[in-house]
Amino acid sequence: MRIFALSDIHVDYAENRTWLSGLSTEEYRDDILILAGDVADITGLMAAAFAGLKRAFREVLYVPGNHDLWTYRNGMADSLAAFDHALNVAADHGVRTGPYTEGGLSIIPLHGWYDYSFGRPSEELSFIWMDYMACSWPEGYDEAAITRHFTAMNRDVLSTSNDRIITFSHFMPRIDLMPSIIPEKKRFLYPVLGTAILEKQIRMIGPQVHIYGHTHVNRRIERDGILYINNAFGYPRETRITRKRLVRVMET
Repeated sequence: MRIFALSDIHVDYAENRTWLSGLSTEEYRDDILILAGDVADITGLMAAAFAGLKRAFREVLYVPGNHDLWTYRNGMADSLAAFDHALNVAADHGVRTGPYTEGGLSIIPLHGWYDYSFGRPSEELSFIWMDYMACSWPEGYDEAAITRHFTAMNRDVLSTSNDRIITFSHFMPRIDLMPSIIPEKKRFLYPVLGTAILEKQIRMIGPQVHIYGHTHVNRRIERDGILYINNAFGYPRETRITRKRLVRVMET
């Protein structure tokens, strides 16, 4: 059994749907896919993506990303409702959204958001960051409250113990996962990349590997004894920072 990682497939782009539909339905039948968020904000596209991935893999494990919680095209009451809806669509297609254990291996999803752990947002960011316009939250929910809401959902899995553990989140848990080659002019995005709360929770679990997405910067790097992997498919134009292929994380 092999475990593969993928995130940010954004199937609202035709090119990405074409890649997904081309996945072999035989090669991965004994394998697991970790899908670290950002599938689609349109129900039909999300459902089709889940169905296609389940045809290819024995198991698909999913955690929602920020794009999956956009409300302006799907008629959801707010982004909390969109979150629940994404979990329900996944379940309807046999995609797992909770902890998964098989023998000596456990794979644990971790929910999150961004709380400006990695810097304060600039005026430029406030104008261009789509979540500020496409997401909708109940009254009183600022970014810190949203992050607390989602990270609190992880409490029951923080005591997970097994021979091998993989954790995965959509959001980035520590800013030093970003490579030093990122131009200064692009670093204004850092405040919305994730939260340090996730890193604290990861350390409580103690996995060998953590999978994350969101940044669209593919990365494989060890930090303090944990291997962090980002394998974002990304937008069609992102050919230099994304691999456009599956990445094998582990084999059992």
